[in-house]
Amino acid sequence: MISYITGKIRSLTREPGRAIIIAGGVGYEISLPTYVYQSLANDGIQEGSDVELEIYYHVTDRQPKPMLVGFRHPSEKQFFEQLIQVEGIGPAKAAAALVFPVSTIASAIENEDLGSLQRLPGIGSRAAQKIVATLRGKVAATALLQDAGISEQGQTVAPASDARSEAIEALITLGYRPTEAQDKVDDVIRRTPEAADDLQDLMREVFKAQVSTQD
Repeated sequence: MISYITGKIRSLTREPGRAIIIAGGVGYEISLPTYVYQSLANDGIQEGSDVELEIYYHVTDRQPKPMLVGFRHPSEKQFFEQLIQVEGIGPAKAAAALVFPVSTIASAIENEDLGSLQRLPGIGSRAAQKIVATLRGKVAATALLQDAGISEQGQTVAPASDARSEAIEALITLGYRPTEAQDKVDDVIRRTPEAADDLQDLMREVFKAQVSTQD
């Protein structure tokens, strides 16, 4: 079983998120959740770059072709492993759903924010309910992570000037219209200016506002 890989990127694509990594003279095809791909891109990692990834390895009798899913930090892999414990969510669906940092998705789970969970690709109303029922109370630690800034893996928090634009882009990725995403983020900045420089705080405030509106 493969649980970790370090090597050079031979090819890297966004849609679908995928990397071919050469390690020990062998090319490994690795699926990359959207958030992981974006994190690599933000750090300037591209074809020809050296990279280190935590690997979730999946193979079954019904699916004999191995599936490798890559992550930049063990906590991301751990959250993925928790997510696939939910009934009806296999590795492929879980990988496709991770379009935003696991800490933000975990926050939505802990806040029972079904609306935000349903904006994840492939996650409908029943799946969102099952996710909350299965994982609420188990992912609180993940929800407290610093989004893209886990230092031991070389990731860095986005500069303050980029927090607003990245929050808007993230909401668009989750299915919001561009103008709607911009309005939601700007509203948070007006109401909570201290959150303007931190992507994690911005997204949490957006989700909190949405929950309040639904209530």
